[in-house]
Amino acid sequence: MNISAPFVERPIATSLLAAAVILAGGMAYRYLSVAPLPRVDFPTIQVSGALPGASPNTMASSVATPLERRFGRIAGLTEMTSVNTLGSTSITLQFDLDRDITGAARDVQAAINASLSELPPNLPSLPNYRKVNPADSPVLILSLTSESLPLAQVFDAANSVLAQKISQISGVGQVFVGGGQQPAASRSTRRPWPAAVSPWRTCAPRWRRRPPTSPRGR
Repeated sequence: MNISAPFVERPIATSLLAAAVILAGGMAYRYLSVAPLPRVDFPTIQVSGALPGASPNTMASSVATPLERRFGRIAGLTEMTSVNTLGSTSITLQFDLDRDITGAARDVQAAINASLSELPPNLPSLPNYRKVNPADSPVLILSLTSESLPLAQVFDAANSVLAQKISQISGVGQVFVGGGQQPAASRSTRRPWPAAVSPWRTCAPRWRRRPPTSPRGR
């Protein structure tokens, strides 16, 4: 018995059945719950720290290094990257897929608290952390220029005024300000020499003059 014989003998019914299957498949495709490219949410936490006026090398050695030393002891950490710029550092921590993001956040907070004694004492605020998505990209990029104001004032206006207003908009998750110049004060710790003492003074030997002797008679 040939399976295709009934369909060949009834071409109209076969055509209607094929059209019904195609129509049902087209309608069911709209309700499929599986995306063409599955979205994998990696547990990722970003830690940010700021020290106004510090160079990238200073941020890497005094802020990022102590934090990275503590973060490396967290269980389930698979990748850690850091970016150091003028006055700020950003450390991205990525964990295993089976790691709970809430538990990882508690471990990150404990690591930050443990590294407080190794961080610079003049930090304006403690390092903060937040959950991020590595696949996210900036939605809006603004650039500020001025022909009359110096770069430090433009950066201060963008950081203290514009960034604060944008962060208050509903739905905004993060506002990052970069590419500016922050003012810094330098202080010299060299002790001045007293006015009466010169470090380049040479000490010449002193020759004691002996009084002349003359023969004496009795």
